[in-house]
Amino acid sequence: MVNFFNEDINFDLSIEQKQFLKTWITQCIENFSKHEGDINIIFASDEYLYQLNIKYLNHDYYTDIITFDYVNQNQINGDLFISIERVKENANIYHESFERELYRVIIHGILHLIGFSDKTENQKQIMREKENFCLSKLDNLN
Repeated sequence: MVNFFNEDINFDLSIEQKQFLKTWITQCIENFSKHEGDINIIFASDEYLYQLNIKYLNHDYYTDIITFDYVNQNQINGDLFISIERVKENANIYHESFERELYRVIIHGILHLIGFSDKTENQKQIMREKENFCLSKLDNLN
């Protein structure tokens, strides 16, 4: 089950957006022969993610998403912490709508839970291809 929360900011999606995203995420997970478990998507500020990054990952930098993986075999479980400020900034940088960039960040976290990495250039390319594949499924839901 996909759940949505916000931590230290006032950001929320409409009921329709949440249902749309839940359906999309479930379909993407099933495309990789996995099963949806408990997935929490937590919207927060840049500073909140920065502090998580330092505390849990020993990374001293800002990021758009931090994924905590609780996957159990083929059941996808995890927490996705997303910086709304960083998503807005990246949407401007990449000339993308906020919504599209948010969806890309969400599916990026889901793909990490599925088992994809982005440490090397080759892995980053594969990750981007998988993101684009999942984003292409959005059009079928509209």
